[in-house]
Amino acid sequence: MFTSQTSSFQDSIDVEERDDFDSEDIAGYSQKIQLNCYYTIYLYEGTSLTLIDSSLPLEAEPELRTYISRRLSKGALLGGMGNIATVELSIPEQAVGCYCCLLEQERSPEQPDADGNGYVICFMGGSEKGLNLFRLELDKYVQGLHSSLQTPELQNLETEVRPYLSRWYEESVMHIHRVVQLVQSNISFLLHAALSHTHVEVNNSDERTKSDVHRFIKAASLQGLSQQDTTTASLCKAISEDTHSDLIIDCSTSPPTLSNTVSNRFCDDWIQAFLNAAERCNPFLLRQILENFKLKAIQDMNSLKRFVRQAEMSHYALFRCCQFLQGCGNGDVLLQNARAEHSEMPEACSIIAVLEEFLREQSLAQV
Repeated sequence: MFTSQTSSFQDSIDVEERDDFDSEDIAGYSQKIQLNCYYTIYLYEGTSLTLIDSSLPLEAEPELRTYISRRLSKGALLGGMGNIATVELSIPEQAVGCYCCLLEQERSPEQPDADGNGYVICFMGGSEKGLNLFRLELDKYVQGLHSSLQTPELQNLETEVRPYLSRWYEESVMHIHRVVQLVQSNISFLLHAALSHTHVEVNNSDERTKSDVHRFIKAASLQGLSQQDTTTASLCKAISEDTHSDLIIDCSTSPPTLSNTVSNRFCDDWIQAFLNAAERCNPFLLRQILENFKLKAIQDMNSLKRFVRQAEMSHYALFRCCQFLQGCGNGDVLLQNARAEHSEMPEACSIIAVLEEFLREQSLAQV
């Protein structure tokens, strides 16, 4: 049992040895990547596209416009919903991932037929698979441009729109990389906080760092992914009432000082994978590692739930539960979530209490 469990866990961590990305998508896991990023914004009226601004080379922009026109004619760009594909342009990368989104203008009494008109925003960089990992962040970033596009004739192009578009990669893709660079091997404490619904407080830092850390915690948490969301709110509330449980990151020192730190073997085992990807400046690989981390945690949660159901009818299944918790290295988090989910099931609660006692004894024996 432990052999297969260890094998699947190693498969989760060893992203570099697997084919999560094609070799042409994200080249050179063993070396730092230097990524060129581009943006383009068009005014869309009826069936015509008018270039407003672009960081693409002059020969590449008409190629992109042809591609966007074709997508619009097929109805492939829906208002407010990003579309990601691979495009071939006259740029050093030749083939590049391209995120496109149509921001529709608000209709007014003076322009009742303006439905469908608006702006087409394009971000290009990395690969299609890489950008897909950040789809939600890109959608949110584009929506943040809405208010700036209401100025007549975009008089704020140079002061607001262009700087905002130029920062898309730094703001939408690089935040996970910045957090790993900030805390280094302490990343395991953030991973544990995300899994255990522990509040993280960032002190003595700028707003960007605070936002980066909170976005990392949100990206690493399982909220919305596991079947326990009906009890997640109550679990978060119970934990938040204990202020001593807050993870504190004090950025007044370099490197930052972390207080009230908690981790476990499961989270510690992922440290090196995150550090390796961060050293290579590969945010796409970092995000894939983070997704694999969450997937493995969900798989273990589902396994524990299955074992708990079996343990209600079999002492041998209870023994297997103990073996599983001892081997996975994430027993504290798994039992915390299981206790919240089974709070109204007396038989399951009694099983979980036995397992918690087992983990306490194991912890004392190792001291």
